Amino acid sequence: MHSQPAQPGVRTSLAELIEMRHHVHEVQIFSTPARRSPLIGLHHSKLRGRGIDFDQVRAYQPGDDVRTIDWRVTARTQEPHTKVFHEERERPIFIIVEQTRRLFFGSGMALKSVIAAHAASLIGWSALGHNDRIGGLVFSDSEHHEIKPRRSKQSLLQLLNWLVRANQNLSAGTPACNRDSFSLALRRAREVLRPGSLVVILCDERALSDTAEQQMSLLARHTDLILLPLSDALDHALPGAGLLRFAEHDAQLELDTLDSDLRQRYQSLGEQRQARWKRLGQKLGVLLMPLHTRTDVIGQLREHLQQRGTRT
Repeated sequence: MHSQPAQPGVRTSLAELIEMRHHVHEVQIFSTPARRSPLIGLHHSKLRGRGIDFDQVRAYQPGDDVRTIDWRVTARTQEPHTKVFHEERERPIFIIVEQTRRLFFGSGMALKSVIAAHAASLIGWSALGHNDRIGGLVFSDSEHHEIKPRRSKQSLLQLLNWLVRANQNLSAGTPACNRDSFSLALRRAREVLRPGSLVVILCDERALSDTAEQQMSLLARHTDLILLPLSDALDHALPGAGLLRFAEHDAQLELDTLDSDLRQRYQSLGEQRQARWKRLGQKLGVLLMPLHTRTDVIGQLREHLQQRGTRT
């Protein structure tokens, strides 16, 4: 692999992804004995009765879910007490990460490909710290690399290494060899994952084809999904930059970005993609946490989880 020079926001590095482990405490992705993650209760079907267990009992605090009150201890002590939960240990967590040319784009603080890598790393280190088995699949335009879930730092480092290699190989001239690489990655995940696994999907917002949606629906029957589609502001609205010319090999395109009809149609397409992801999340009953390029991934995930925490 030809190693690219460090370009913050444009390319990532193994050192950068390893450093993400120091930010795990900033985002409560998984539960600890003292604090429940907002993701508890998300996987209401396949993990109920085996995905959640409780470590201890403590005095009831304002804001605690009344359904977790331990009535036996409450009756004995004459003070309300609640159970403190943790998620089941050793659950396989599988991170599917896209690193295709369509992600090699961004008008914010980082390219979509870098945001995806940072999110995958943060979730991976969180899972490892929670003693879960961690694995995943990195797919590009032309190939995919798969790491079987294991409870080891080496497994995560292998995944991050493949992620960095795919990221470093991206360029504006990267040929888009396989437009259906996302669907193939989902199909492979269905083949290798055991029921009850948690699957985290990091892909471009534009990746949701009919085939990919079908594969996700099939995957959701036996695993739990968290969907994190990535987009940039320019995916949803054209800049008012006048006449723009684009060229790729022999193909050429000319756009008048001040054309109000064109701007409206472009914005409408972006809104349709967002709505489709929302409908899919609701249909499958899974968590949807869209990511963008404007701010760092730590703040975005924290905000998503805080919002979910206020709703549960």
